[in-house]
Amino acid sequence: MIRISLDLMGGDYGPQVVIPGAAKALERHPDISFVMYGLKEQCEPILAQFPKLKEKSVLHDCELAVRMDEKPSQALRRGRYVSSMWRSLEAVKTKDADVAVSAGNTGALMAMAKFCLRTMANIERPAIAAIWPTMRGESIVLDVGATIGADSQQLMDFALMGGAMARALFEIDRPTIGLLNVGVEEIKGQEEVKEAGRLLREANIDSLDYFGFVEGNDIGKGTVDVVVTEGFAGNIALKAAEGTARQIGEYLKAAMSRTLLAKIGYIFAKSAFDMLREKMDPSKVNGGVFLGLNGVVIKSHGGANAEGIASAIEVGYDMAKNGLNQKIENDLQKYHAKRLPPIGPEAA
Repeated sequence: MIRISLDLMGGDYGPQVVIPGAAKALERHPDISFVMYGLKEQCEPILAQFPKLKEKSVLHDCELAVRMDEKPSQALRRGRYVSSMWRSLEAVKTKDADVAVSAGNTGALMAMAKFCLRTMANIERPAIAAIWPTMRGESIVLDVGATIGADSQQLMDFALMGGAMARALFEIDRPTIGLLNVGVEEIKGQEEVKEAGRLLREANIDSLDYFGFVEGNDIGKGTVDVVVTEGFAGNIALKAAEGTARQIGEYLKAAMSRTLLAKIGYIFAKSAFDMLREKMDPSKVNGGVFLGLNGVVIKSHGGANAEGIASAIEVGYDMAKNGLNQKIENDLQKYHAKRLPPIGPEAA
């Protein structure tokens, strides 16, 4: 049984969307149970509409909900110990849940997660990893907003964490890793990125296959399983891709309704367009994973619908079921053990 700790008050729509999303996830994964946190008077009537979900859930009343526009520092001061967001994270800390899922304020969730769960040993900063649809299937891109600016060692840590996530999610023994850069030549890019490339080459980690530098267009191609970058560039890439997907969708919609002939053509090609729409639907890959913490935390899009919430819950389900954090800890331990100088007679 995988235990999901769920912040019912997160996102633009709160329990009206989060609870139906949980019901969808439960239909597909009957081995889930939920520990829910929210304002009871708002959540109970909605939960009562889903008897199967209610049977597999425990609802805890909370004093307040973190607002979507709240500053992280303010949310931490106001919501520590008493908010639905904090208590959903605390359930992971106390081992009452295997993973926490929230659609709430990203900055507040990261601040609370760092304060409540703390970062793993040998990890300076956590990262947010996104699951990215590609021409080959799916890839992982990190960091997409947690750490603005990163030195070479932090990028190396991101590579280790991203590789562990790829093994947990895609069941790949040795995922390929690429560093996002302005070119594939070794002389190009910032010094931190070039140094991170050197560290990855020399580390010779048996659980990773370092591909080299990749460019922005390689993300959509699926050139590598894991694309590593710092949070500023990663967040811009994510938002640009989401905006481009919406733009293409609007272009297609306008083109198909422009003339009578185009409308007739759309009728004949409807199945193909439906397949394209499903492929570009962000709810299919909704769920950013906070990596580097002593516990698994999944961040859903704030504007996600019920299907999007279900998708985020399923990402958390996969991460918990496949031992994400144990894989990260093993990889970090192996890597840092190699970096330690020899002790005793061997040092001579």
